[in-house]
Amino acid sequence: MADSPPQMKTTILPVDARKIGRIRAVPSPQEDDLLDDLAVDLDEHSEDAEHLRLAAEQLKHSDIPVAFPTETVYGLGADATRSEAVRGIYRAKQRPVDNPLIVHFASLGQLRDLLRPHGPVENGASTNGHALDASHDDPIPAIYHPLISKFWPGPLTIILPNPPHSLLAPEVTAGLPTFGARIPANLLALALIKLADVPLAAPSANASTKPSPTAAEHVAFDLNGRIATILDGGPCDVGVESTVVDGLVDPPLILRPGGVSSEELRSCAGWEGVRVGYKNAAETTGSQPRAPGMKYRHYSPRAPVVLFEAGARAPGLEEMRG
Repeated sequence: MADSPPQMKTTILPVDARKIGRIRAVPSPQEDDLLDDLAVDLDEHSEDAEHLRLAAEQLKHSDIPVAFPTETVYGLGADATRSEAVRGIYRAKQRPVDNPLIVHFASLGQLRDLLRPHGPVENGASTNGHALDASHDDPIPAIYHPLISKFWPGPLTIILPNPPHSLLAPEVTAGLPTFGARIPANLLALALIKLADVPLAAPSANASTKPSPTAAEHVAFDLNGRIATILDGGPCDVGVESTVVDGLVDPPLILRPGGVSSEELRSCAGWEGVRVGYKNAAETTGSQPRAPGMKYRHYSPRAPVVLFEAGARAPGLEEMRG
């Protein structure tokens, strides 16, 4: 587990997506692409836009993570390409360092840029043998295209191979050869990633093992004094974390349940036989989780919890007390 961070002043910055300026779609340069890119034109007279700009600058230049809203829960973001910035997430959350982090992107173009080879050049090819001109080769495996088309931007994380000479800080993957990626549906999250111009490693913005935050106040309760900035974009729409899936294995697996159900996944081509993969050896002591949420205790409120199954008879007061 990472060392406890020093105490600092935590500031909540309110941001209304309707007041930051203009967020517009830009056609992707890749023919028949599934998603457009984004352009963000900030209103230079807007306080909300200034708050967003400040947060983006902190992500670019600071090693202290920034809390920001997504459609699922509030995330704790840091530049996924800088080791010291990523370590700041582990320090703030007091999270075990063998627990990998999901990387958030603003567009498919930004994701592809990371997936393509970045090794030394030899005779027009990278050291791993791939041609540098990858305009005709999509580095995103085809198995994921139906999911991207239906669920992105949205609460779904896909497991991808970490490329040779990866730009990702090694702390993001916790030593695994893969990483989780998603494009959030929240406009403020997309604008923040676009302005920061780096992919963001971003687990939930809570202390490790505690319930995931769905409002800025929840973040402040857990992380006050551990981070400097919380972007307050209001409550989250989904309220649970993203579903994590692995399409690199056959059959594909659900590694963490979340905002996209197994029934929704099975409606997509190639995913009809998807199986639950989060009750496996990764949950046992001494093993390494393949994705966030697979090993360590999560969502532990400081109160008794009663599970009420939909369709069942409502429990009586004495049953709940027992």
